[in-house]
Amino acid sequence: MSELIRQTFANAKAQGRKALVNFITAGYPTIEDTLPILKNMQSAGVDIIELGIPFSDPIADGPTIQQANNVALDNGITVPKCLDLVKQARAEGVVVPIILMGYYNPILKYDEVKFVEDAAKVGANGFIIVDLPPEEAIRFRSLCIKNELSYVPLVAPATTNERLKVLGEIADSFIYVVSKMGTTGASKTVSFGIEDLCARVSSIVGKDIPLAVGFGVSTRDHFLAVGKVADGVVIGSKIVTLIGESQPGQRGKVAYDYVRSILGEDYQVPEQVVLTKSDSSSTSTSTSREAKPIIEETHKYNPRFGDFGGQYVPEALHSCLAELEKGFEDAVADPKFWDEFKSLYSYIGRPSSFHKAERLTEYAGGAQIWLKREDLNHTGSHKINNALAQVLIAKRLGKKKIIAETGAGQHGVATATACAKFGLECTVFMGAEDVRRQALNVFRMRILGAKVVAVKNGTQTLRDATSEAFRFWVSNLETTHYVVGSAIGPHPYPTLVRTFQSVIGQETKEQFKALNNGKLPNAVVACVGGGSNSTGMFSPFEKDLEVKMLGVEAGGDGLDTDRHSATLTAGIPGVFHGVKTYVLQDSDGQVHDTHSVSAGLDYPGVGPELAFWKSTGRADFIAATDAQALQGFKLLSQLEGIIPALESSHAIYGGVELAKTLPKDQHIVINVSGRGDKDVQSVAEVLPKLGPEINWDLRFEADPSK
Repeated sequence: MSELIRQTFANAKAQGRKALVNFITAGYPTIEDTLPILKNMQSAGVDIIELGIPFSDPIADGPTIQQANNVALDNGITVPKCLDLVKQARAEGVVVPIILMGYYNPILKYDEVKFVEDAAKVGANGFIIVDLPPEEAIRFRSLCIKNELSYVPLVAPATTNERLKVLGEIADSFIYVVSKMGTTGASKTVSFGIEDLCARVSSIVGKDIPLAVGFGVSTRDHFLAVGKVADGVVIGSKIVTLIGESQPGQRGKVAYDYVRSILGEDYQVPEQVVLTKSDSSSTSTSTSREAKPIIEETHKYNPRFGDFGGQYVPEALHSCLAELEKGFEDAVADPKFWDEFKSLYSYIGRPSSFHKAERLTEYAGGAQIWLKREDLNHTGSHKINNALAQVLIAKRLGKKKIIAETGAGQHGVATATACAKFGLECTVFMGAEDVRRQALNVFRMRILGAKVVAVKNGTQTLRDATSEAFRFWVSNLETTHYVVGSAIGPHPYPTLVRTFQSVIGQETKEQFKALNNGKLPNAVVACVGGGSNSTGMFSPFEKDLEVKMLGVEAGGDGLDTDRHSATLTAGIPGVFHGVKTYVLQDSDGQVHDTHSVSAGLDYPGVGPELAFWKSTGRADFIAATDAQALQGFKLLSQLEGIIPALESSHAIYGGVELAKTLPKDQHIVINVSGRGDKDVQSVAEVLPKLGPEINWDLRFEADPSK
């Protein structure tokens, strides 16, 4: 009941004090600990409890909450179990408001209508959804109003006045004010500027909406300082840390003692307010705020690709994405930008080579096979196209520092190269497992002057590197530009990356026409991880409906196993890394671990434009297993003298299989997105296992000289 939250703030104000809001992760340190913690928090005097719904990829949270989420998920916590904990808490006498806090994908997977209804049934009072954009929140809020629950918006220091106005109209109980830019985590000092921030928020949303300030608050002094300018104070990471460090059986007491240390030992806990649903409906003021807020944001390029795309990010990221979007729009409308970018084509090696693969065609015995040689670009892949363009945009925006994520290392090398050329500081986030299996590219990045950060969270692959890069960026927005390497992430990244990679398909179209009397190929083929090379190849052919577009994903050990990365083939729609797209996820909306012999395809999401093409049937997608990719690697190496990247090897295999089904007068083009020097060691490692499947044995023979 949203009215209970409003009444709680009103009572605190009437008593001349500030409301204390505490966060705890459901199921941490164990599921059995959650109820004692909730009950002891209430006994100690907490006013409102935020119960965190764990998510596998919380990009707005620091190490403390990340670890708590991982532990809770390992304990078997799920969305239904979180709801059941609320039900149990109510049955055992917890009457303070409970707000469910988390990320959108688990709620979307549960079914948001059912989720809100079920949350109301068990006794929850409202929701905070970290990555739900205002346009989605307006619709979600209508579900909340229908069930007499509250939707609590988050605002950040960088939130614009225009967005504050809309978020203020959404709020019906209070607004959560993020006191600093960055991820969650306890601090030694509270953020400067809180007074000005709260004053600005109140001046726009109105003084009748309470403000609760969080992020970085951990001590009684912090509580008192923040309480001078806010109606409530939110504490999360510190109490999660203390509870995590405590012994089993003591965690409820630790929660109690900590709350008392914040409120003061002489604090008298007031009698708890208990409202029934009928009380709520009779006293609710939410109807006065039911007018539908209007989002007025203009975009030159549509953030959506049908049902996919968007900006599902923490509020702190929105202003920087808006700045990037404006910078991108201005750049592509400026002939001088294109002149500067195209002047770099000779540096890249563009136009890249295009030729027929005679022996590969003969092997397939069907359609004629052509190769687009992005592997011959400077740095060895297509990644340099996007990296240079984004660095030019970053310079236009006045950014001095560049970060990037990388899996196979090719995007990291390309970004480090662009930064070296233009004198910018470069940091590359890379999963620790990928650092191991792509040691050559790591060394290349360091030679170029980049710092490589080995990410040791989760699967230690591209997914975790991307999450960590987003976390770093949100803490360093003013000075830093994030060069996303694939057509993934929130708008404008998918459009931006595709725009600069579309040179691949544009050149392919013209090169093929020049060699084939103005005709178009019958099919174009590319590997698919996130989508940079595939959208780059496909987008210029999108409206040429006679041209088949075939994407080849990483089938890993097979689609009948859990060890693959075939997102479009086996995934379902969801929200991941700031965008609605296809995601490999479990029944609870948690993102799957993935596997591929190719580090660059080892990702559980995919670009939203590719998701759109799948949904409309414009493009087809298949999966090639590790062994089949190795077969593609072998074929191109031994039939054409070209050692491809393992990513590209998936496309080679898929393209050859397609060619076998087509008549000899048809033509297909395969994008060789990268060269395979980086993968030679990886191939050597997997050959003993996969070699027998494709009849390939490269074990060294005895020295013939002896």
